[in-house]
Amino acid sequence: MLDAPEMSDAEYDRLFRELQELEAAYPELRTPDSPTHRIGAEPAEAFAKHRHRVPMLSLANAFNEQELEEWEARNARLVPEVRRSGYTIEVKIDGAAVSLTYENGIFTVGATRGNGIEGENVTANLRTVVDLPLALQGEGWPPFMEVRGEVYLPKSRFAKLNQERVARGEPPFANPRNAAAGSLRQLDPKITRSRGLRIFCFHVEAPGQKLPFSTQYELLQTLKTWGLPVEPHFRRVPDLAAAHKVISQMEPLLEKLDYEADGVVVKVDDLSLHSELGVVGGREPRWAIARKFAPEVAVTRLLDIKINVGRTGALNPYAVLEPVEVTGVTVSQATLHNFDLIAAKDIRIGDWVEVTRAGEVIPQVLGPVRERRTGQERPFVPPTRCPECGSPVERPADEVMVYCPNVSCPGRVFESIVHFASGDAMDIRGLGAQRVAQLLENGLIRDVADLYELKVEDLKKLEGFAEKSARQLVDAIAASKNRPLSTLLFALGIRHVGSTVAKLLARRFGSLQRLMEAGEEEIAAVEGVGPVIAQAVAAFFRDEKNRALIRRLEAHGLNFTEPVAAAGPLTGQTYVITGTLPTLSRAEATELIEAAGGRVASSVSSKTTALVAGENPGSKLERAKQLGVEIIDEAELLRRVGRGS
Repeated sequence: MLDAPEMSDAEYDRLFRELQELEAAYPELRTPDSPTHRIGAEPAEAFAKHRHRVPMLSLANAFNEQELEEWEARNARLVPEVRRSGYTIEVKIDGAAVSLTYENGIFTVGATRGNGIEGENVTANLRTVVDLPLALQGEGWPPFMEVRGEVYLPKSRFAKLNQERVARGEPPFANPRNAAAGSLRQLDPKITRSRGLRIFCFHVEAPGQKLPFSTQYELLQTLKTWGLPVEPHFRRVPDLAAAHKVISQMEPLLEKLDYEADGVVVKVDDLSLHSELGVVGGREPRWAIARKFAPEVAVTRLLDIKINVGRTGALNPYAVLEPVEVTGVTVSQATLHNFDLIAAKDIRIGDWVEVTRAGEVIPQVLGPVRERRTGQERPFVPPTRCPECGSPVERPADEVMVYCPNVSCPGRVFESIVHFASGDAMDIRGLGAQRVAQLLENGLIRDVADLYELKVEDLKKLEGFAEKSARQLVDAIAASKNRPLSTLLFALGIRHVGSTVAKLLARRFGSLQRLMEAGEEEIAAVEGVGPVIAQAVAAFFRDEKNRALIRRLEAHGLNFTEPVAAAGPLTGQTYVITGTLPTLSRAEATELIEAAGGRVASSVSSKTTALVAGENPGSKLERAKQLGVEIIDEAELLRRVGRGS
């Protein structure tokens, strides 16, 4: 259970801070075995112990700018030169801390942090980490040194491993950090190798030996010349005011990285000041502090599991939670994805669960904290009938989702209208979920076609509508008639048809009539579509209720055609985008490619023209190299579409 903690980092940080405050207020209550005196956990007995030449310390935390300023003030009282030293800011990797011993440039011993004094000797496992050099490059490294680093599991690799584990009937890993720590402690190095661990290095201990750098910033630059991987986003700033600015810029970056990071580390840049500043309580260096952001994972009680019926009839389970703050937002509901995942993770009603926000937007339950179970928790039983209309549910053989087949199901109708009016679809401003519910409750609409029959006089009778707001909504609905066919196809909510597939179909067939006449084989032949989507599209248009709806939309004057795109420099070419581009967002890059006549695909194949790679490209880069697909950067993409020099 060493790599399956009973609480999240965020909850541990909160409780640890509370203990520090209690001990400060009541020092007589402090005990010799208090966690505030300890650095980590005792080393596991399954591995030989390794004693670090220099203790591996933990970092104190600052959760806001004021606490960071208080940290600097405390340091400046001890060593006034701190304020003139400047700071190096590094991304704080959420992985497993390790110490790497290099003798005459050769990697000889690798160990976990353990209790900070002794760790586990996991040299054989660390040798399997693909980017850890077994022999240093360049010159200037001392004859003996301990390099400190963080082993991590990329998010993309973590997701794939969990898919494989669920498919084998094994419990998924709770998070990448636990998976990395567990992988590092495998008794069989072959298992460790299969996990795909990576490493970043950030510190050197070589007492009494000459080093070719005098600042933390130079240290990181030097590690790179020695062939040791360094997290690339580190920055040097002249003072704390500049640090605050850089930190605010780095916070939104963390979610885009392919590795877990829960903040940044601020370090006094001048290495000569580190020994003067010393260590607090034997566990925390004064010269470095972790500036943590709002907790990304929180623990709370799962009160109930309920089901929302989506626009395609999919039954989407969600958790009703005791309200808890996650990344600065109070969360009371979270997605549970599907019934299979609930069963695989053994999530029960009444459980304490870990909650996060994917991309800082959608709250989701990561899994239960099994150690906190009391026996009163209740397993969830998936329904056999739709909770909205009572129809028997269906589950296609090749899907994980369960569906309500009734197209007139109230839940499906509501969600389909909300989706139809959404910004990504027909973009009817002012028609959100509450307005849709109001219109349905008052009998003014039954489906999306009814929207185009609404009158100002009808709306003015409803609560919350005046002449102006009613006119604005009617005008917004009328304006949506001019949206292109690709937008309408996406708005109709056909199963498996997202915005990208809708564009492919609209461009290939040109008109809705032509698409409705096409057979499954012809639809499946469209590059990027395939048989599963083709079957869903053909089935949608065979349904007489859907055909009747389309006839009514046509009678209301909606646009059923797609503009013919002029040939461009990328016509007939397919691109895939990966990583973070320097200046363009993913949406902007996609728009440029499509405007130039090209197509953007989600995965690399032998038919891909080129992969547009930015920072932290992930597995798509390796796939492109394997297939011999051309790899270009943003500058080359801009040149190809006529926007670069």
